[in-house]
Amino acid sequence: MSATIGPVTATEVGSGLPARAWHLPTAAAVVAATALLILLPAAAGDAGRLAAVALLQVALVVAWVPATGIPARAGAPALGLAAAAGADLLVVLPERPGIGALLAVPGLGLLVAVLHQMLRRAPRSDVVGSLAGVLLLVCAVCALAVLLLLPRAGDARAAVTTLLVVGTALSVGPLVDLALPRPPVAAGVPRGVPGLVLAVLAGGAVAVVRHGADDVAAVLGALLAGLVLGGVAALVGLAASYVVAGGPGRAWAVSLLQGVLPVAAAAPVAFSVVLQNAL
Repeated sequence: MSATIGPVTATEVGSGLPARAWHLPTAAAVVAATALLILLPAAAGDAGRLAAVALLQVALVVAWVPATGIPARAGAPALGLAAAAGADLLVVLPERPGIGALLAVPGLGLLVAVLHQMLRRAPRSDVVGSLAGVLLLVCAVCALAVLLLLPRAGDARAAVTTLLVVGTALSVGPLVDLALPRPPVAAGVPRGVPGLVLAVLAGGAVAVVRHGADDVAAVLGALLAGLVLGGVAALVGLAASYVVAGGPGRAWAVSLLQGVLPVAAAAPVAFSVVLQNAL
């Protein structure tokens, strides 16, 4: 995947999309994803949680090729959906599922992705980019399946707090970038340093408010956990912007990928935070 990217302006970003079409839908996608992950389980229990995770996995798979532009229009969605189904089944079917079982999916996915490249019609353009894009998609949908394990990791309130921390960090960043894109993180990527910093701080603030402890040590622990979780989400959100900046620039796909991919990356960190009772 290659593209010539010009400097970012206040009204247009590297992919040719206006700033409002880049940031506002991304923030809306994050809010919708967070609401799904919190409200559906609250209404329908484990079935609702599975439905919410499956919807996010399908959304990411559908948006992947239009957002990134990798030359795998049929193979990437097929492998992504198969990986999502396999990961979800490994979590749902066993009586005592473990997070380690999910490693089997990207391991097998690597072999299938290589076979997919061999079966592509000649001339095979951008083999490395296509293979890397497919593998990243497989890992992302597997990471989303970790969200199904959050209730087993510890306290239900802490699990909801991690989702709120991630959702807040990912929604604050684009909104700040819309109003204050300077100084930019890099040319061609419409993300500013203030948005990145404030996103991380917002994640820490949500963690402290939700924790509600009076003990200084507990508050500091919650703050650190929130900053780490918010930092992971914000940095992967920034990485997602790099990924889509050189893509075809389809607004709906850009928004979905930027909204869901960071949630996937933050899912294992959220599981660890809940498991350690840091929140």
